[in-house]
Amino acid sequence: MDLLEPFSSRVDLREGLVGTVAHRLSRRLSDLRGLFLDEQARAEMVALGDPLVYEVFVAPAPESEGHLCHGVTVLHPGRVGDEYFMTKGHYHQKSGTAEVYYGLAGTGLMILQTRWGVWRTVDIAPGTVVYVPPHWGHRSINTGEVPLVLLYAFPGDAGHDYGTIESTGFARLVVADNGHPSVVENPRYAVEIPP
Repeated sequence: MDLLEPFSSRVDLREGLVGTVAHRLSRRLSDLRGLFLDEQARAEMVALGDPLVYEVFVAPAPESEGHLCHGVTVLHPGRVGDEYFMTKGHYHQKSGTAEVYYGLAGTGLMILQTRWGVWRTVDIAPGTVVYVPPHWGHRSINTGEVPLVLLYAFPGDAGHDYGTIESTGFARLVVADNGHPSVVENPRYAVEIPP
């Protein structure tokens, strides 16, 4: 039996997870093709400099049964057209697994939905704990002026399903309406048939 040594990490509100980091994932706007409603605005922003949308700092816990994967996501402020910067969003491959997010800095929303179109939104701010139950896809959206920083944890064997979101989208989008976030219907959303 391989015995993992205990470890600790430090969270910096600007730099994310520092110290013990297994890897760092950066998503630029060019990595998010097809996720924003205004594809022309996204393509123009990519051509003008391809802004960094978010980074994920992953702690070195194994992605296997019995472990808790965790890390920090730093979602930068910005918009594509009227739509706020967001993460790709995902379901878990092992759909019966949950996830927890803890707001460290910034403000935003999380959109959650089932594969057959039931959706909810939850506010995120410093000190907010968001519980994502089993079977719910989830996406974070930064509706503020500073980075939205989130600590997350999920079962190591949960896995990630990004493909479903890429093909169906989320049922709702978050857009700026007179300077305030507004949740609107996504005209490109394609409902899946319940299992």
